[in-house]
Amino acid sequence: MSQPLIEASRTEPEAQARGDHAVPLVVDLDGTLVATDLLLECFFIVLKQHPLRLLLLPWWLLHGVARLKRELARLAVPDVHTLPYRRELVVLLEAEKQKGRPLVMATAADRILADAVAQDLKLFDAVFASDGSVNLAGEHKCARLVAQYGSRGFDYVGSGRTDRPVWAAARAAILVDGSDVLGPKPAQGTRVERVLTSEAAPLGSYLTSLRPHQWLKNVMVLVPLAVGHQFFAPGLLAQALLAFLAFCLCASGTYILNDLLDLPSDRHHPRKRLRPLASGRMPILHAALLSPALVAAGFAVGASLPWPFLVVLTLYCILATAYSLRLKDIAILDVLVLAGLNAARVLAGSAALAILLSPWFLAFCFLLFFSLALIKRYAELMVMRTIDGKRAHARAYLLKDAELLAALGGATGIVAVLLLALGVDQTKGDAGVAQQGAVWLVCGLLIYWISYMWLMAHRACMHDDPLIFALTDRTSQRIAALIGAILLAATVIWGSPLPGGTP
Repeated sequence: MSQPLIEASRTEPEAQARGDHAVPLVVDLDGTLVATDLLLECFFIVLKQHPLRLLLLPWWLLHGVARLKRELARLAVPDVHTLPYRRELVVLLEAEKQKGRPLVMATAADRILADAVAQDLKLFDAVFASDGSVNLAGEHKCARLVAQYGSRGFDYVGSGRTDRPVWAAARAAILVDGSDVLGPKPAQGTRVERVLTSEAAPLGSYLTSLRPHQWLKNVMVLVPLAVGHQFFAPGLLAQALLAFLAFCLCASGTYILNDLLDLPSDRHHPRKRLRPLASGRMPILHAALLSPALVAAGFAVGASLPWPFLVVLTLYCILATAYSLRLKDIAILDVLVLAGLNAARVLAGSAALAILLSPWFLAFCFLLFFSLALIKRYAELMVMRTIDGKRAHARAYLLKDAELLAALGGATGIVAVLLLALGVDQTKGDAGVAQQGAVWLVCGLLIYWISYMWLMAHRACMHDDPLIFALTDRTSQRIAALIGAILLAATVIWGSPLPGGTP
């Protein structure tokens, strides 16, 4: 890393003797210049890359908040080039810089992080930050600035409650997303020069972070109802809906944790960088609190279901967390885990309803999910190829792995359909023949759909999430409607034609 910027030497000019462009403009960093909290970003990077180091966190905190910030910054510096800068403020600073106005960064973030941001923007003439001993927040920041520039000798750009002492000493204030918190004036006698507000819709951002479109996967907890010939049983249907809700809550909690751990890589992705956390529309602290709250709510809903369901739900949450922390970066194992997470939904429905599923059907589900997980990685490679060319990679996969992923995924999908066909109950009589005919129709449609999905991925026509693609793709919608109609008719006439659910 480059050497820290040298702090300006102490001066105490009188503000009245200077013009507006001679008065230093002091800018806060966290929540002001960047729409994020760099301390929390460092924490989650360390959680993912060096989780055992966090055992030292109480020891660091015992020596003060400044020491904690310094140790985390030493272990993990976010990619400052991709941080969610507030563009309106950056444009304002660039304009003031061109006028010759002194620009100063004063932040409670550690000096390592502050210097990295300053070197990236190349706007600031001086940097004041926490140094491992002094946490430069509130009164400490105010004292440093007053000692450097004098009372009313600087203008201040900030956003939080901790900035109130600094407002009191500033000549003028520029508020960033803080007018509702600080009131129309940050301090008595301090002139509010400008208010910069974000266009983000908070409630919409929180809802988006839950990934409600992914809840469709949780419909798989209803699958045992169909294969167990119990789809229209009111009591079991109510239990299945509770299992569905529990999985939606827990899955959303793990999705938020995944986004917290994936902030650096998401900001490098053309679409994921627009997610609420990566773009800065949703505060990291709120996400860190919301994630465990959703998981707890999921278990509270599932508490009324049989204990085997809670066991499966617990294993799902543990596996999802392990995936977010480490397993997603291990080639092949990552797609096996993704397949297992989807298969866990089917198993959870079986546990909640006490309907046993045949090994044939479980094997079909796992292999089908494995093929779809490989499509996800293949499609991500195709997306990254448009950005990085031949150097493209997605997680643990290189662009040259694409052909292997396609061959493995296509073959696995066909084998999954074969297992479904072989697992059909060998019932006798006309009904048995009719049931097998229905299954063969479904198998034919599944083979076509799997082949079609891989063809679209090969043509780079697919979103990097196969589920989103399937939801919006007309061909996939028509195939799903045909399969649903066949299975519904077969269930009404003969009972489920799928291999083996036993209540």
